[in-house]
Amino acid sequence: MNQRIALLSLAALCAAGVACRKTVPATVAATVNSRAITYADLDKQYRRQFPQQPDVVSTDQIQIQKLEILRAMVDEELLLQRAEKLSLLAKDDEVDSRYNQFKAPYTQEELQKQLDAQQLTVEELKGQIRRSLSIDKLLNREIGNQINISDKDVSDFYSANKASFRFPETTYHLARIAVSPSPNPDVRNLAGNKAQNEDQARKKILLIDARIKQGEDFAKLAQNFSEDPQSASNGGDMGYIPESAITQADADTRKAVMTMLPGQVSPPIRTPNGWHILKLIAREPAGQRELQDPRVQQNIREALRNRKEQLLRNAYLEACRNEAQVTNYLALSIAPGFEKK
Repeated sequence: MNQRIALLSLAALCAAGVACRKTVPATVAATVNSRAITYADLDKQYRRQFPQQPDVVSTDQIQIQKLEILRAMVDEELLLQRAEKLSLLAKDDEVDSRYNQFKAPYTQEELQKQLDAQQLTVEELKGQIRRSLSIDKLLNREIGNQINISDKDVSDFYSANKASFRFPETTYHLARIAVSPSPNPDVRNLAGNKAQNEDQARKKILLIDARIKQGEDFAKLAQNFSEDPQSASNGGDMGYIPESAITQADADTRKAVMTMLPGQVSPPIRTPNGWHILKLIAREPAGQRELQDPRVQQNIREALRNRKEQLLRNAYLEACRNEAQVTNYLALSIAPGFEKK
């Protein structure tokens, strides 16, 4: 009788959420609305981003890096679930089309080297492409359609920044993704990713180059992986660089900038300080650019749109988090005292 009473009391406590907690497998690093992100998935992503960690990296630093990667994986899962709910998941023919674009420049041997550098199989690459396309479709629908840059917005921006449209010499509007082989604890990017030596730097820049060729957004890759502290947070945007400064750059960088057309992206370039990939956004001859110049209006609209898009994207992601049930078991294993009682 006493045993029966004890069992009934335990059941009541469980129903009230006081005592019993749902058992979670030890293989699960996080859950997003009951969907699991496993430690195996996290470790695989970690190895891709940090293919050769030096021996000097502490356990704490590795955990910091894994927490940052897991946060990004959770965010991706949140957006994917929202895309699924809205029937916006990429279709097979869309994935195949993007995959064919990616592999087109390579022989089969070269393609395999690209996959090996990213530690991916063909199916895993297609899975990445599907996720990227699905999230792009979601954000285009939920965010892109909300952005409206008016003529007054453009005029106001020009009036406040008129001096920046006066060029005493030809200037080049550049963006870049930089990777350095030198350890630097001050480097910050969204993925918390930093190459520690020459081999890691080379592999990392090749991985980024491959992802650009897959069609991933240059600015987003810069925010996540660039090691340039001045431009990473701005999507790699370096602003307008005068031609006199370009002529002082190393020969390969100078040649790339001088020969690219607006919108083009360079291959990885080895510089005295490491590696970088450049994107030429615009080339502007010397002189004052007036508001009536279509290029000025286009540049302003793009700048305002990019700024608004980043704001709305961050807000949208926060709204998704607010509506979701997310539990980070890796974080709780590191700091168990912070678990909600």
